[in-house]
Amino acid sequence: MTFRKAAVLGIGLIGGSLALGLKEKAGLEVYGFDVSESALKWAESAGVIHQGHTNLESAVANADLVVIAVPVGTTPRLMEQLAELPLKSNCIVTDVGSTKGVVTKAGMVFSSRGVTFIGGHPMAGSHRSGVQAADPHLFENAYYVLTPHQETSLFQVQRLSRLLEKATGAKLVLMDPEHHDRVVGAISHLPHVVAAALVNQVGRYNEENEWFFRLAAGGFRDLTRVAGSHPLMWRDILLSNRDAVVQLLDDWIRDMQEIQSAVKHRDSERIEWFFQNAKTLRDKLPDRKKGILTEEYDCYVNMPDHPGEIGKVATLVGEAGCNLSNLHVMENREATQGVLRLVFRDREELERAVNRLRQSGYEVFLIEEENQEKK
Repeated sequence: MTFRKAAVLGIGLIGGSLALGLKEKAGLEVYGFDVSESALKWAESAGVIHQGHTNLESAVANADLVVIAVPVGTTPRLMEQLAELPLKSNCIVTDVGSTKGVVTKAGMVFSSRGVTFIGGHPMAGSHRSGVQAADPHLFENAYYVLTPHQETSLFQVQRLSRLLEKATGAKLVLMDPEHHDRVVGAISHLPHVVAAALVNQVGRYNEENEWFFRLAAGGFRDLTRVAGSHPLMWRDILLSNRDAVVQLLDDWIRDMQEIQSAVKHRDSERIEWFFQNAKTLRDKLPDRKKGILTEEYDCYVNMPDHPGEIGKVATLVGEAGCNLSNLHVMENREATQGVLRLVFRDREELERAVNRLRQSGYEVFLIEEENQEKK
């Protein structure tokens, strides 16, 4: 059975990127469904999809593959609507949400209709959003997790896996839905909660003394970067992964109480172990790669406090053929040297920019180099 037509429901960053991959790399006819007519028109004109529809039944008619790429909070309801439509026999329905337990259970509604549901989670993202940011290379070398129900046909799982490998260039992984939710809860959902909690806590202190925010330098901003994520999206993610997140928060609170007790009782050995163990474990993490916490490649530039200095750095980066995804003045004290953080989305661009700046006499630091020197 050959895939010929795909319907992507939700034409945003992830849906649009998948649509491009299915269209350009896998050669499928791709229809798009969205409530936004303007997004569909843009997607059509940009060649992201062949046709756009605001009518769900028209979008999925005769589709061999249906990809649900809407927020996790609305996915179960959309699945119910899909199940009432005359989907093609042997059609595969999949999704791209970051939680799988609730969605996999909801997918059982298709089992009596000759349709196979296989949960999916491409573990890649971007600092950008919307169909305008769609990129067929977004998922290359990232992990793409499939969470089939234990009764799902292995043949259908293999069909979908082969198609997605071709369309995305990702590394396909099969995982139990509940296990997926605990893993992703620990490495993505919990960090977002912790980051938001830190910002909220310091924000409360800042209401009484504005120096909390004034002195919140680059380290605090880097640590809490994910706290700037979309509030409604994260509300839905946490509620859809409630059981795993509650257990993870219980573990986190216990760990915080332990370090609190160590500090309170001046247990220097326990405090040192706390940080040493964290450092040892972090050093074992895999090299930078694509993931659900969007990767960034950055460097730090020491700069004299002279007019036009930032412009000179940006010009040199441009001359090296590199695009900055972000630029942040971390320290800028009058009459002293400041620190500029440059952020890139590509390692090769980072390396070219660093070489160009160093050749021009700038003092540039990479965290990776400093860690190597300390070992």
